[in-house]
Parts: sequence; structure tokens; C-alpha cells
Amino acid sequence: MLAGRGGDEAAYRAFLTHASSYLRGWARAGLARAGRSASDAEDIVQETLIALHTRRHTWDDAQPVGPWLHGIARHKLIDALRKRGAHGHLSVDEFAEIIPAPSHEPDLPESDILRMAAALPDRQASIVRSIFVDGKRTAEVAASLGMKE
Repeated sequence: MLAGRGGDEAAYRAFLTHASSYLRGWARAGLARAGRSASDAEDIVQETLIALHTRRHTWDDAQPVGPWLHGIARHKLIDALRKRGAHGHLSVDEFAEIIPAPSHEPDLPESDILRMAAALPDRQASIVRSIFVDGKRTAEVAASLGMKE
């Protein structure tokens, strides 16, 4: 993001690609927690990326970019739920997630995750897809499969 704001188009494109991958899983998980279909996830990702692009000047480069990006995404998710007529009470706290500490592990595109998961036994592949593609929490996946975390 920093290099992108400095004019490095390739770095900015790489940042947006990485952010898109993260946002896609996050939006699916947020929609699932709200009892909604993941079909709106791509709209939320696109709205978030547009907001990120138009507001990138508001990011304080002395701070991590993750919480700033997450704040924008959370607002876009809540807006999408409101716009599509969310029923019942939605607490903003339900969507307050902790941004994980930066990992030194390489991020993989969804297509790579799916390709590698296909080589696993069915149950293991299901776990990998649920956590790394659908964005479900470990406890949720374990409970759905009747196993310990």
C-alpha cells in the first residue's frame, strides 16, 4: 500500500490482489454469520476495494494497513446487510474481528488452495476449504464435523 501510494503501480496492484483474496473470505464468513448467502460477497469485495481506492489518502502509513482495511470492509458488509433487508437485530459487535498478526507464511490464491485440497482425503479437503476458502472459524468447522478443534 505504501509503495502504491508512492506511485508504484505494480505494488499497488499486488496489494489489491492480496486484499481481494482476504476480503472475499472475510465477506463470505460475515454473510454466513448473518445467516445470508455468500452470493453477495463479491459485491461487498468490490464496494470495499472502491472505498479503499478513493480513501487511500486517509490511511496513516505509521499504522498497520490491516485494521484500516478491515474497518472499511466491516462498514461495507453492514451496509450490504442493511440494503438487502437484513431481518432481526444485527449487532455490530458480531462483525468485530481481530485482524491476525502479519504472518510470514506466503498467502495463496484460492485456486491454489482448491487445487491442493483436491489432493487430500475428502474430510481433510472439506476442512481446508471451509477454513481457507469459506473463511469459517476453526471451532465452527470442528463443531459441524463433530470433532474437537
